[in-house]
Amino acid sequence: LTGAQDGSVRMFEWTRPQQLVCFRQAGNARVTRMYFNSQGNKCGVADGEGFLSIWQVNQATSNPKPYLSWQCHSKTTSDFAFITSSSLVATSGQSNDNRNVCLWDTLVSSGNSLIHAFTCHDHGATVLQYAPKHQLLISGGRKGYICIFDIRQRQILYTFQAHESAIKALALDPSEDYFVTGSAE
Repeated sequence: LTGAQDGSVRMFEWTRPQQLVCFRQAGNARVTRMYFNSQGNKCGVADGEGFLSIWQVNQATSNPKPYLSWQCHSKTTSDFAFITSSSLVATSGQSNDNRNVCLWDTLVSSGNSLIHAFTCHDHGATVLQYAPKHQLLISGGRKGYICIFDIRQRQILYTFQAHESAIKALALDPSEDYFVTGSAE
């Protein structure tokens, strides 16, 4: 799965030189993040205008429409994570009201899909990592802060400054004992 500054999203197969599917043409908002869900049957694309779009991967058409597309953040959606069987999605980004980390239910109508919005990360959240064993979300922000959320209780557990500049990467070890952050500095 490839995404570009021009907004295009294409899917390739290792053994074929041509693309299998073009999910988005050039001329859309820049792609900020893309993932497959854990089952590999859906892919999601976040973009610079605050949208998250999700497609079924195994479609026969060459230019399929997303089955879900909604604006999660008013400025940008920088990252997201499929939670559980991908009916629950977490997003990070930047919104005018500082609700920069959100939980969404993809099985209900778009008007009711926001489950919870966390007010955190002045100037926006840049990265997001889901820890399924502990049911935690870890987010990094533009000012170097980390927030850890309990998604069952829908509350912020910890906030601390890890870097002096924007956090650009988060990685979680498989046992979920540690996470590592990388910053713009």
